[in-house]
Amino acid sequence: MPEHDLTTAGAVEDLPLLREAAREAGLIAMRYFGNNPQVWLKGGTSPVSEADHAADAYLRETLLSARPDYGWLSEETADDPARLSARRTFVVDPIDGTRGFLEGQRTWCVSVAVVEQGRTLAGVLECPATEETYWALPGEGAFRNGQCISVRKPADMAEISGPKPLIDLLPDEWLARLKRAPYSPSLAYRLAMIANGALDATFVKPNAHDWDIAAADLILREAGGRLLDRHGRAPLYAGEVIRHGALAAGSGELLAVLAGVIAGLDA
Repeated sequence: MPEHDLTTAGAVEDLPLLREAAREAGLIAMRYFGNNPQVWLKGGTSPVSEADHAADAYLRETLLSARPDYGWLSEETADDPARLSARRTFVVDPIDGTRGFLEGQRTWCVSVAVVEQGRTLAGVLECPATEETYWALPGEGAFRNGQCISVRKPADMAEISGPKPLIDLLPDEWLARLKRAPYSPSLAYRLAMIANGALDATFVKPNAHDWDIAAADLILREAGGRLLDRHGRAPLYAGEVIRHGALAAGSGELLAVLAGVIAGLDA
């Protein structure tokens, strides 16, 4: 089914709901930003704070109250397989970039998406510390603070972000043309930077989850870029498997080169 056929009136009506809920969740998170919130470790290595939990609780209550028939998939909520029977699913990261959030970095965001048949129908990134809001609907373009955005045009030099071991695998002729951008802990924000023309491309190391990328993927695609897996395909979301292998994001010839690198990785 073509992606634009999935854009129904219901999905259009979901966008204002997502934007308002993400805005309020961002305000909740900002109350904790820079104020030493309580922190726990998930799996012994990944930090989660009381700010994540507070924003998640608000989003879950608000969104599911408005759309009780939707499924729910969030980084900070135990996964319920019952969501697989829902036609549409909210895919949420209450704070994408928690590590950076806790370190006082500003490039974190609330990521909220609606997914149907594996594809994102509406996506919002609320980035209150940088005073940015990104959103997109399929076929309607991508926006930052109300202004339409697009990926960078090709140039002699390109700016790239992502894990150094993957960047180092690029062909020498491309390495000579690349400037390595500072690393952002928020994957969603990195993808938004590509959509906004602030960055040309990024690699995504294996183990990204749906909530990290579902909203930003649509924003990037509507801005003229793409997010691809090692088979050259766009990721699918809100299915039984919610974890992804290495990914490449960008546009044009550079994206094709990045996609070639991850295609050569061991599965």
